[in-house]
Amino acid sequence: MNIGIYGGSFNPPHIAHLIFGEMLYEELRLDKLIFIPSATPPHKQDTNLLDAQKRLRLTQLAIADNERFEVSDIEIQRGGTSYTIDTVNALDKVHKNATLYLVVGADNLVIFHQWKDYKAILERCILVAVNRPGFDTEKVQKDVLAKTKIVDLPLLDISSTGIRQRIQEGKSIRYLIPESVYRAIESEGLYKTIDR
Repeated sequence: MNIGIYGGSFNPPHIAHLIFGEMLYEELRLDKLIFIPSATPPHKQDTNLLDAQKRLRLTQLAIADNERFEVSDIEIQRGGTSYTIDTVNALDKVHKNATLYLVVGADNLVIFHQWKDYKAILERCILVAVNRPGFDTEKVQKDVLAKTKIVDLPLLDISSTGIRQRIQEGKSIRYLIPESVYRAIESEGLYKTIDR
């Protein structure tokens, strides 16, 4: 069984997350792609990080109509800082014979050797890096690059940061996020201020 691990803050989840997820599912011939909203990401100091349970619910809404996708609250249940090695170890116990594909942005490859227990992650997972314009593989440590599959996906200039900024400026975010997520954000007034 091939299982993709797609972690992130999903603050909020948007259509690029879903488009990339669908393409990765096919490219990697996955049986399942698991979206894992982080509790507290170790490499992101986001002052506008929505409460973890709300981000989990938005992610569940975003993927609800795709049977290829699943959402896990594994990092939120664990609490504290979300280290990838802890998530990989937990998933390894549940999916003992599965091949795990860990999805990261290409920019994360440059600092991947700084991740907690990165060598253990490389032993258990195949890294999948989504290529970015200007990405230079020469900047990636050799042992990391050797265990990485670099995937070219279409460039979609959509970011959670940009969506939050548009909300705070009173601009439309419709069609940048799934309709179900849009309705939840609108009805609950999420991201209108930097308060959680």
